[in-house]
Amino acid sequence: MIEFRSVRKQYDDGTVAVQELSLTVPAGTVTVLVGPSGCGKTTLLRMVNRMIEPSSGAVLLDGGDVRDSEPARLRRGIGYVIQQAGLFPHRTVRDNVATVPRLFGHGRREARRRAEGLLERVGLPSEIGKRYPAQLSGGQQQRVGVARALAADPPVLLMDEPFSAVDPVVREGLQDELLRLQGELGKTVLFVTHDIDEAVKLGENVAVLRQGGYLAQYAPPEQLLAEPADDFVTSFVGRDRGYRRLSFVDSSGLRAGSVDTVRIGDTSADVPSQAGWVLVLDTHDRPRGWLPPEATIHGQLTEDQLIAGGSLHTGGAPLRGALDAALSSPSGLGVVVDEDGVYLGVVTARQVLEILESGRHPAVSEGAFR
Repeated sequence: MIEFRSVRKQYDDGTVAVQELSLTVPAGTVTVLVGPSGCGKTTLLRMVNRMIEPSSGAVLLDGGDVRDSEPARLRRGIGYVIQQAGLFPHRTVRDNVATVPRLFGHGRREARRRAEGLLERVGLPSEIGKRYPAQLSGGQQQRVGVARALAADPPVLLMDEPFSAVDPVVREGLQDELLRLQGELGKTVLFVTHDIDEAVKLGENVAVLRQGGYLAQYAPPEQLLAEPADDFVTSFVGRDRGYRRLSFVDSSGLRAGSVDTVRIGDTSADVPSQAGWVLVLDTHDRPRGWLPPEATIHGQLTEDQLIAGGSLHTGGAPLRGALDAALSSPSGLGVVVDEDGVYLGVVTARQVLEILESGRHPAVSEGAFR
Protein backbone atom coordinates (compact mmCIF):
# COMPACT_ATOMS: atom_id res chain seq x y z
CA MET A 1 0.00 0.00 0.00
CA ILE A 2 1.13 3.52 -0.80
CA GLU A 3 -0.15 6.42 1.29
CA PHE A 4 0.27 10.15 0.75
CA ARG A 5 -0.37 12.12 3.94
CA SER A 6 -0.86 15.87 3.52
CA VAL A 7 1.98 15.95 0.98
CA ARG A 8 3.15 19.32 -0.28
CA LYS A 9 5.95 20.16 -2.70
CA GLN A 10 7.14 23.73 -3.15
CA TYR A 11 10.28 24.52 -5.14
CA ASP A 12 12.82 27.22 -4.34
CA ASP A 13 11.31 29.61 -6.88
CA GLY A 14 7.98 29.46 -5.05
CA THR A 15 6.24 27.11 -7.51
CA VAL A 16 3.88 24.72 -5.74
CA ALA A 17 3.69 21.38 -7.55
CA VAL A 18 1.60 19.49 -4.98
CA GLN A 19 -0.71 21.12 -2.47
CA GLU A 20 -1.56 19.30 0.80
CA LEU A 21 -2.59 16.12 -0.98
CA SER A 22 -3.74 12.95 0.76
CA LEU A 23 -4.76 9.65 -0.83
CA THR A 24 -4.22 5.93 -0.40
CA VAL A 25 -3.24 3.46 -3.12
CA PRO A 26 -4.58 0.04 -2.04
CA ALA A 27 -2.21 -2.89 -2.25
CA GLY A 28 -2.53 -5.08 -5.33
CA THR A 29 -4.45 -2.53 -7.39
CA VAL A 30 -3.83 -0.20 -10.32
CA THR A 31 -4.31 3.44 -9.33
CA VAL A 32 -4.04 6.11 -12.02
CA LEU A 33 -3.03 9.74 -11.57
CA VAL A 34 -4.53 11.81 -14.38
CA GLY A 35 -4.72 15.50 -15.12
CA PRO A 36 -3.39 18.31 -17.34
CA SER A 37 0.30 19.06 -17.72
CA GLY A 38 1.84 20.68 -14.66
CA CYS A 39 -0.68 19.35 -12.13
CA GLY A 40 1.87 17.38 -10.08
CA LYS A 41 1.29 13.83 -11.35
CA THR A 42 4.93 12.95 -11.96
CA THR A 43 6.02 14.81 -8.83
CA LEU A 44 3.77 12.59 -6.71
CA LEU A 45 5.00 9.47 -8.45
CA ARG A 46 8.65 10.32 -7.87
CA MET A 47 8.05 11.00 -4.21
CA VAL A 48 7.39 7.28 -3.75
CA ASN A 49 10.94 6.28 -4.75
CA ARG A 50 12.51 9.45 -3.31
CA MET A 51 13.56 10.92 -6.62
CA ILE A 52 11.73 13.98 -5.28
CA GLU A 53 11.41 14.80 -1.59
CA PRO A 54 8.21 16.43 -0.26
CA SER A 55 8.47 19.84 1.37
CA SER A 56 6.07 18.64 4.06
CA GLY A 57 3.85 15.69 4.80
CA ALA A 58 4.82 12.05 4.40
CA VAL A 59 4.79 9.24 1.86
CA LEU A 60 4.30 5.80 3.35
CA LEU A 61 5.02 2.44 1.76
CA ASP A 62 3.40 -0.48 3.56
CA GLY A 63 3.09 1.70 6.65
CA GLY A 64 6.69 2.94 6.76
CA ASP A 65 7.88 6.42 5.83
CA VAL A 66 9.98 6.17 2.66
CA ARG A 67 12.39 8.72 4.15
CA ASP A 68 13.46 6.07 6.66
CA SER A 69 14.90 3.98 3.80
CA GLU A 70 18.17 4.70 2.02
CA PRO A 71 17.16 5.79 -1.55
CA ALA A 72 19.17 3.19 -3.49
CA ARG A 73 17.86 0.34 -1.33
CA LEU A 74 14.30 1.66 -1.54
CA ARG A 75 14.43 1.85 -5.35
CA ARG A 76 15.60 -1.73 -5.70
CA GLY A 77 12.23 -2.83 -4.35
CA ILE A 78 10.22 -0.55 -6.65
CA GLY A 79 9.79 -1.11 -10.38
CA TYR A 80 9.96 2.06 -12.47
CA VAL A 81 8.80 2.41 -16.09
CA ILE A 82 9.08 5.70 -17.96
CA GLN A 83 8.25 7.07 -21.38
CA GLN A 84 10.69 5.88 -24.10
CA ALA A 85 11.62 2.92 -21.83
CA GLY A 86 15.00 4.40 -20.78
CA LEU A 87 17.01 1.39 -21.95
CA PHE A 88 20.81 1.27 -22.08
CA PRO A 89 21.54 1.64 -25.82
CA HIS A 90 24.92 -0.14 -25.65
CA ARG A 91 23.53 -3.31 -24.04
CA THR A 92 21.47 -6.05 -25.59
CA VAL A 93 17.84 -6.36 -24.61
CA ARG A 94 18.61 -9.43 -22.52
CA ASP A 95 21.41 -7.65 -20.67
CA ASN A 96 19.18 -4.59 -20.12
CA VAL A 97 16.69 -6.78 -18.26
CA ALA A 98 19.44 -8.80 -16.54
CA THR A 99 20.89 -5.61 -15.01
CA VAL A 100 18.53 -5.72 -12.05
CA PRO A 101 19.08 -9.40 -11.10
CA ARG A 102 22.83 -8.71 -11.30
CA LEU A 103 22.42 -5.85 -8.83
CA PHE A 104 20.75 -8.32 -6.47
CA GLY A 105 23.78 -10.60 -6.59
CA HIS A 106 22.67 -13.20 -9.14
CA GLY A 107 25.37 -14.66 -11.39
CA ARG A 108 25.48 -13.74 -15.06
CA ARG A 109 23.95 -17.03 -16.22
CA GLU A 110 21.09 -16.90 -13.70
CA ALA A 111 20.42 -13.21 -14.45
CA ARG A 112 20.20 -13.89 -18.18
CA ARG A 113 17.94 -16.90 -17.62
CA ARG A 114 15.62 -14.75 -15.54
CA ALA A 115 15.72 -12.01 -18.19
CA GLU A 116 14.67 -14.44 -20.91
CA GLY A 117 11.73 -15.61 -18.79
CA LEU A 118 10.61 -12.04 -18.20
CA LEU A 119 10.78 -11.20 -21.91
CA GLU A 120 8.46 -14.13 -22.60
CA ARG A 121 6.15 -12.97 -19.83
CA VAL A 122 5.68 -9.57 -21.49
CA GLY A 123 4.99 -11.19 -24.84
CA LEU A 124 8.37 -10.94 -26.59
CA PRO A 125 10.07 -13.87 -28.39
CA SER A 126 13.38 -15.11 -26.97
CA GLU A 127 15.37 -14.01 -30.05
CA ILE A 128 14.57 -10.36 -29.19
CA GLY A 129 17.02 -10.69 -26.30
CA LYS A 130 20.00 -10.67 -28.66
CA ARG A 131 19.06 -7.36 -30.25
CA TYR A 132 19.89 -3.82 -29.16
CA PRO A 133 17.19 -1.26 -28.21
CA ALA A 134 17.66 0.70 -31.45
CA GLN A 135 16.66 -2.42 -33.38
CA LEU A 136 13.25 -2.61 -31.69
CA SER A 137 9.96 -0.84 -32.36
CA GLY A 138 8.65 1.62 -29.79
CA GLY A 139 6.13 -0.88 -28.49
CA GLN A 140 8.79 -3.57 -28.11
CA GLN A 141 11.04 -1.16 -26.23
CA GLN A 142 8.23 -0.40 -23.81
CA ARG A 143 7.67 -4.11 -23.20
CA VAL A 144 11.37 -4.48 -22.43
CA GLY A 145 11.06 -1.56 -20.01
CA VAL A 146 8.23 -3.34 -18.21
CA ALA A 147 10.23 -6.59 -18.13
CA ARG A 148 13.20 -4.77 -16.56
CA ALA A 149 10.93 -3.15 -13.98
CA LEU A 150 9.62 -6.59 -13.02
CA ALA A 151 13.08 -8.16 -12.83
CA ALA A 152 13.39 -7.80 -9.05
CA ASP A 153 9.79 -8.99 -8.55
CA PRO A 154 8.94 -5.70 -6.79
CA PRO A 155 5.64 -5.37 -4.95
CA VAL A 156 5.27 -1.79 -6.24
CA LEU A 157 5.40 -0.63 -9.86
CA LEU A 158 5.59 3.06 -10.81
CA MET A 159 4.69 3.90 -14.41
CA ASP A 160 5.16 7.45 -15.72
CA GLU A 161 3.24 7.87 -19.02
CA PRO A 162 4.90 4.67 -20.32
CA PHE A 163 2.73 4.29 -23.43
CA SER A 164 2.34 7.90 -24.56
CA ALA A 165 5.08 7.81 -27.21
CA VAL A 166 3.64 4.95 -29.30
CA ASP A 167 0.87 4.91 -31.88
CA PRO A 168 -2.75 4.25 -30.79
CA VAL A 169 -2.87 0.63 -31.97
CA VAL A 170 0.35 -0.31 -30.19
CA ARG A 171 -0.76 1.65 -27.15
CA GLU A 172 -3.97 -0.32 -26.86
CA GLY A 173 -1.99 -3.56 -27.08
CA LEU A 174 0.37 -2.42 -24.32
CA GLN A 175 -2.57 -1.47 -22.11
CA ASP A 176 -4.09 -4.91 -22.61
CA GLU A 177 -0.72 -6.50 -21.82
CA LEU A 178 -0.47 -4.52 -18.58
CA LEU A 179 -3.93 -5.64 -17.51
CA ARG A 180 -3.03 -9.25 -18.32
CA LEU A 181 0.17 -9.04 -16.31
CA GLN A 182 -1.61 -7.39 -13.40
CA GLY A 183 -4.13 -10.20 -13.39
CA GLU A 184 -1.25 -12.66 -13.00
CA LEU A 185 1.01 -10.71 -10.66
CA GLY A 186 -1.22 -8.46 -8.54
CA LYS A 187 1.30 -5.63 -8.11
CA THR A 188 0.56 -2.29 -6.47
CA VAL A 189 0.69 -0.05 -9.54
CA LEU A 190 0.76 3.75 -9.55
CA PHE A 191 0.30 4.91 -13.15
CA VAL A 192 0.57 8.45 -14.53
CA THR A 193 -1.21 9.57 -17.70
CA HIS A 194 -2.85 12.65 -19.21
CA ASP A 195 -5.30 10.51 -21.18
CA ILE A 196 -8.67 10.02 -19.48
CA ASP A 197 -9.53 7.03 -21.69
CA GLU A 198 -6.33 5.30 -20.60
CA ALA A 199 -7.08 6.15 -16.97
CA VAL A 200 -10.60 4.73 -17.18
CA LYS A 201 -9.42 1.56 -18.89
CA LEU A 202 -6.54 0.76 -16.56
CA GLY A 203 -7.45 2.21 -13.20
CA GLU A 204 -9.31 0.49 -10.41
CA ASN A 205 -9.16 3.92 -8.81
CA VAL A 206 -8.50 7.21 -10.60
CA ALA A 207 -7.17 10.41 -9.01
CA VAL A 208 -7.93 13.54 -11.04
CA LEU A 209 -5.49 16.37 -10.30
CA ARG A 210 -5.89 20.02 -11.22
CA GLN A 211 -3.32 22.78 -11.71
CA GLY A 212 -1.43 23.59 -8.53
CA GLY A 213 -1.34 19.97 -7.41
CA TYR A 214 -4.82 19.81 -5.92
CA LEU A 215 -6.74 16.56 -5.77
CA ALA A 216 -10.04 17.23 -7.54
CA GLN A 217 -11.55 13.74 -7.17
CA TYR A 218 -10.47 10.23 -6.24
CA ALA A 219 -12.87 7.44 -7.16
CA PRO A 220 -13.35 4.24 -9.15
CA PRO A 221 -13.66 5.10 -12.87
CA GLU A 222 -17.36 4.25 -13.12
CA GLN A 223 -18.17 6.63 -10.24
CA LEU A 224 -15.88 9.28 -11.72
CA LEU A 225 -17.82 9.23 -14.99
CA ALA A 226 -21.25 9.01 -13.36
CA GLU A 227 -20.72 11.56 -10.60
CA PRO A 228 -17.94 14.08 -11.40
CA ALA A 229 -17.20 16.14 -8.31
CA ASP A 230 -17.21 19.59 -9.93
CA ASP A 231 -17.08 21.52 -13.19
CA PHE A 232 -13.33 20.91 -13.58
CA VAL A 233 -13.72 17.13 -13.38
CA THR A 234 -16.76 17.28 -15.65
CA SER A 235 -14.77 19.20 -18.24
CA PHE A 236 -11.69 17.00 -17.93
CA VAL A 237 -13.45 13.65 -18.29
CA GLY A 238 -15.20 15.05 -21.35
CA ARG A 239 -18.68 15.72 -22.61
CA ASP A 240 -18.84 12.17 -23.91
CA ARG A 241 -18.45 10.58 -20.48
CA GLY A 242 -21.81 8.85 -20.98
CA TYR A 243 -20.24 6.94 -23.88
CA ARG A 244 -17.20 6.09 -21.76
CA ARG A 245 -19.49 4.71 -19.05
CA LEU A 246 -20.52 1.98 -21.47
CA SER A 247 -17.14 0.43 -20.65
CA PHE A 248 -18.72 -0.66 -17.37
CA VAL A 249 -22.06 -1.90 -18.70
CA ASP A 250 -22.29 -5.65 -19.24
CA SER A 251 -23.33 -6.78 -22.72
CA SER A 252 -24.07 -10.40 -21.86
CA GLY A 253 -27.78 -9.90 -22.56
CA LEU A 254 -27.16 -8.51 -26.05
CA ARG A 255 -28.35 -11.09 -28.57
CA ALA A 256 -26.67 -11.12 -31.97
CA GLY A 257 -28.80 -11.41 -35.09
CA SER A 258 -27.74 -12.71 -38.48
CA VAL A 259 -26.71 -11.26 -41.83
CA ASP A 260 -25.94 -12.84 -45.21
CA THR A 261 -22.35 -14.05 -45.48
CA VAL A 262 -19.96 -15.26 -48.18
CA ARG A 263 -16.31 -16.31 -48.06
CA ILE A 264 -13.12 -15.21 -49.72
CA GLY A 265 -12.81 -17.24 -52.93
CA ASP A 266 -16.57 -17.41 -53.58
CA THR A 267 -18.00 -16.23 -56.91
CA SER A 268 -20.98 -14.05 -57.82
CA ALA A 269 -23.14 -17.19 -57.93
CA ASP A 270 -22.55 -17.65 -54.20
CA VAL A 271 -23.86 -14.20 -53.24
CA PRO A 272 -27.50 -14.37 -52.07
CA SER A 273 -29.94 -12.87 -54.56
CA GLN A 274 -31.46 -9.51 -53.66
CA ALA A 275 -28.97 -9.23 -50.81
CA GLY A 276 -28.28 -6.05 -48.93
CA TRP A 277 -24.96 -5.70 -47.19
CA VAL A 278 -23.10 -9.02 -47.18
CA LEU A 279 -20.42 -9.87 -44.63
CA VAL A 280 -17.33 -11.57 -46.04
CA LEU A 281 -15.53 -14.20 -43.95
CA ASP A 282 -12.26 -16.03 -44.43
CA THR A 283 -11.94 -19.81 -44.46
CA HIS A 284 -11.79 -19.78 -40.64
CA ASP A 285 -15.04 -17.79 -40.34
CA ARG A 286 -13.26 -14.59 -39.32
CA PRO A 287 -14.70 -11.31 -40.68
CA ARG A 288 -12.71 -9.68 -43.50
CA GLY A 289 -14.99 -6.88 -44.74
CA TRP A 290 -18.29 -6.08 -46.45
CA LEU A 291 -19.83 -6.26 -49.89
CA PRO A 292 -22.22 -3.33 -50.45
CA PRO A 293 -25.75 -3.91 -51.84
CA GLU A 294 -25.80 -4.95 -55.51
CA ALA A 295 -22.01 -5.34 -55.59
CA THR A 296 -20.53 -6.88 -58.72
CA ILE A 297 -17.98 -9.64 -58.21
CA HIS A 298 -15.43 -10.22 -60.95
CA GLY A 299 -14.29 -13.84 -60.87
CA GLN A 300 -13.52 -15.09 -57.39
CA LEU A 301 -14.06 -12.79 -54.45
CA THR A 302 -10.82 -11.25 -53.19
CA GLU A 303 -10.09 -8.86 -50.33
CA ASP A 304 -9.40 -5.93 -52.63
CA GLN A 305 -13.08 -5.99 -53.66
CA LEU A 306 -14.26 -5.45 -50.09
CA ILE A 307 -15.20 -2.38 -48.09
CA ALA A 308 -13.34 -2.33 -44.79
CA GLY A 309 -15.45 -3.20 -41.80
CA GLY A 310 -15.65 -1.35 -38.51
CA SER A 311 -14.34 -2.48 -35.15
CA LEU A 312 -15.28 -5.92 -33.85
CA HIS A 313 -17.15 -6.59 -30.64
CA THR A 314 -16.13 -9.63 -28.60
CA GLY A 315 -19.23 -11.30 -27.23
CA GLY A 316 -19.70 -10.65 -23.50
CA ALA A 317 -17.30 -7.68 -23.46
CA PRO A 318 -18.57 -4.29 -22.22
CA LEU A 319 -21.37 -2.59 -24.14
CA ARG A 320 -19.10 0.22 -25.35
CA GLY A 321 -17.48 -2.18 -27.82
CA ALA A 322 -20.85 -3.20 -29.23
CA LEU A 323 -21.91 0.39 -29.84
CA ASP A 324 -18.57 1.28 -31.39
CA ALA A 325 -18.77 -1.74 -33.69
CA ALA A 326 -22.22 -0.69 -34.92
CA LEU A 327 -21.33 2.98 -35.35
CA SER A 328 -18.06 2.28 -37.16
CA SER A 329 -19.47 -0.31 -39.55
CA PRO A 330 -20.31 0.88 -43.09
CA SER A 331 -23.40 -1.30 -42.98
CA GLY A 332 -24.60 -0.07 -39.59
CA LEU A 333 -24.29 -3.64 -38.33
CA GLY A 334 -21.72 -4.24 -35.63
CA VAL A 335 -19.96 -7.58 -36.05
CA VAL A 336 -19.76 -9.80 -32.97
CA VAL A 337 -16.96 -12.37 -32.66
CA ASP A 338 -15.78 -14.85 -30.06
CA GLU A 339 -12.42 -14.66 -28.30
CA ASP A 340 -10.75 -16.34 -31.29
CA GLY A 341 -12.18 -13.77 -33.71
CA VAL A 342 -14.77 -16.16 -35.19
CA TYR A 343 -17.99 -14.57 -36.44
CA LEU A 344 -21.01 -14.94 -34.15
CA GLY A 345 -23.54 -12.44 -35.51
CA VAL A 346 -24.37 -8.75 -35.77
CA VAL A 347 -25.92 -6.06 -33.59
CA THR A 348 -27.21 -2.54 -34.18
CA ALA A 349 -26.80 0.71 -32.29
CA ARG A 350 -30.55 0.68 -31.69
CA GLN A 351 -30.22 -2.55 -29.71
CA VAL A 352 -27.57 -1.02 -27.49
CA LEU A 353 -29.65 2.10 -26.90
CA GLU A 354 -32.74 0.04 -26.10
CA ILE A 355 -30.79 -1.82 -23.43
CA LEU A 356 -29.61 1.45 -21.93
CA GLU A 357 -33.09 2.99 -21.98
CA SER A 358 -34.76 -0.04 -20.46
CA GLY A 359 -32.19 -0.49 -17.73
CA ARG A 360 -32.26 -4.21 -18.29
CA HIS A 361 -30.93 -6.72 -20.83
CA PRO A 362 -33.78 -7.98 -23.06
CA ALA A 363 -33.18 -10.62 -25.65
CA VAL A 364 -33.36 -9.62 -29.31
CA SER A 365 -34.89 -11.86 -31.95
CA GLU A 366 -32.36 -14.06 -33.70
CA GLY A 367 -34.03 -13.30 -37.01
CA ALA A 368 -34.08 -9.54 -36.68
CA PHE A 369 -31.55 -9.02 -39.48
CA ARG A 370 -32.71 -11.54 -42.04
